[in-house]
Amino acid sequence: MSFMSVSSAPADAFADLPLLDSEPVPPRIAAALDALRAGRAVVLQDDHDRENEADLIVAAERITPETMALLIRECSGIVCLCLTDDKVRALELPPMVQTNESRNGTAFTVSIEAREGVHTGVSAADRVTTIRAAIADDAKPYDIVRPGHVFPLRAQPGGVLARRGHTEGTVDLSILAGLKPAGVLCELMNPDGTMTRGDDVERFAQQHGLPMLTIAELVEFREALAAARERCCEPA
Repeated sequence: MSFMSVSSAPADAFADLPLLDSEPVPPRIAAALDALRAGRAVVLQDDHDRENEADLIVAAERITPETMALLIRECSGIVCLCLTDDKVRALELPPMVQTNESRNGTAFTVSIEAREGVHTGVSAADRVTTIRAAIADDAKPYDIVRPGHVFPLRAQPGGVLARRGHTEGTVDLSILAGLKPAGVLCELMNPDGTMTRGDDVERFAQQHGLPMLTIAELVEFREALAAARERCCEPA
């Protein structure tokens, strides 16, 4: 196991996400956090009895046009920006629909575009500009327009302990990496247009040299952090 320091975690991180300095981190999670800090993509796979799909995720504040191009090229093309509930409220982003009938309750808001600095909005560089505008510390509703080519997702407070979704996993991992609580994801897709599953996910990760992690592993780690926090806070 390796160790990390999370003293630089952002103040608006999930209030219930326990972060402990020098808490041992499983190797696969440590590799994912290192990749996110370096601006590299991570393959995040959810439960087999849920979507049974893998997403490429990137820390929002580290994304570049080159990494965005990878997501667009290898994935579904629907690039999503995972945000906390507080950030969604600050940007005044309404839900995409009033009644969410999605099987997994995926919390899409209206799509967005940066008000300044974009052309068509669909290029890799334009989408990165939109993401940077949305996650800026001083971002205001006026800074973005609706609709656009980036699709925000509202993460549930509590992260993967509240909902075992890619949205929450992406935000949780960004926080654990000591970065802004925002991430970018896109669903991994095969060249024939089918979703990437099973052994194909591992082959893709190995081919591109990307760390791979499951939601289940992240849930287990967060539960271990919560248990450690309870132990350290118990009265002597």
